[in-house]
Amino acid sequence: MSGWSGIVGQAEAVAQLRRAASGEPGAMTHAWLLTGPPGSGRSNLAYAFAAALLSSPDGIEPEVETLVEARTHPDLVTLSTEGVLITIAQARAVVQRAALAPSTARHRVIVVEDADRMAERTSNALLKALEEPPPETVWILCAPSEADLLPTIRSRVRTVTLQVPDPSEVARLLVERDGVDPALAERAAREAQSHIGMARRLATSDEARARREETLQIAMRVSTAASAVLAAARYVEIATADADALSAERDEAERAQALHQLGVEPGGTVPPQLRRQLKELEDAQKARAKRGMRDGVDRILVDLLSLYRDILMTQLGVGRELVNEAMRPTVQAAADYLRRADVIDVLDQLRLARERIEGNVPPLLALEAMLVRAARAAQRR
Repeated sequence: MSGWSGIVGQAEAVAQLRRAASGEPGAMTHAWLLTGPPGSGRSNLAYAFAAALLSSPDGIEPEVETLVEARTHPDLVTLSTEGVLITIAQARAVVQRAALAPSTARHRVIVVEDADRMAERTSNALLKALEEPPPETVWILCAPSEADLLPTIRSRVRTVTLQVPDPSEVARLLVERDGVDPALAERAAREAQSHIGMARRLATSDEARARREETLQIAMRVSTAASAVLAAARYVEIATADADALSAERDEAERAQALHQLGVEPGGTVPPQLRRQLKELEDAQKARAKRGMRDGVDRILVDLLSLYRDILMTQLGVGRELVNEAMRPTVQAAADYLRRADVIDVLDQLRLARERIEGNVPPLLALEAMLVRAARAAQRR
């Protein structure tokens, strides 16, 4: 499933962008901002919109869609980062390409996947291009919310807000696109809290499901400051291992491709004059690994938020299915022995830990502080 059909639970947003791509009077503008929570499909929608803009007004053309999916269309420019932040050099390079006229399509489309990962100086490098773009250039920015961008950027874009898809819609996508068993797809969609990418991973990887279950069980065993410190260290290990598992194969393929392009045979010695290029690749891979670990820690915190939210909802007697339905006995036991005020405090600490990590606090320290508070809650039972 690709193009518009691969967008889940965003009927209103898709309809708006389809009208713009079709040339409906008043529906089009030169700069767009797609906002929505992680996993809502911002990037997928951005590239579906890009494919429509690079096709005829009648609809997405299969050959254009193929080129966009491969990110090789001559009139498509992408700006993203696998590190922590988009650099100003990357932004300036994209601005230069944005000034060029389209070569084969009716538009030149610039997709900025992580517009929230730009420092103020980098955002200002884009500002001039957004203020006075060539008539055929269209900018598509993606970010979790408008608040993640400078007011000067927000004032120059039209915002389309994505919603959190219903778990049933995500489960249906997993069944139809990936051939996942319906029961497993439903559980994965619910435990991923409708994050499409994470739901697919949980549905297709036994290791991913095992790691998630371990992270939740660890939290339920924390009862002392010492166990909190050990749990924090284990969480960092899990996040690091998860990031390494995702990047190892890709890193090796990138290195092999780089050596091939440099004319170095497999196993051969890299000439001194070519080592700088490999060093740049290694630095980029390290930056990607750092971001991957931080993202992994954040995902653990999101899972823990779902667990303590389930505990609180159980204490309040709210009759609904739990996110962690498979752990209902554990959730019920925790609801019985934890004080409601302590559960709320742990939820606040989880949110604070996420903010601290986003603010560049070392993940281990943020996790330790959060888990020590959880341990105190367990001691008061």
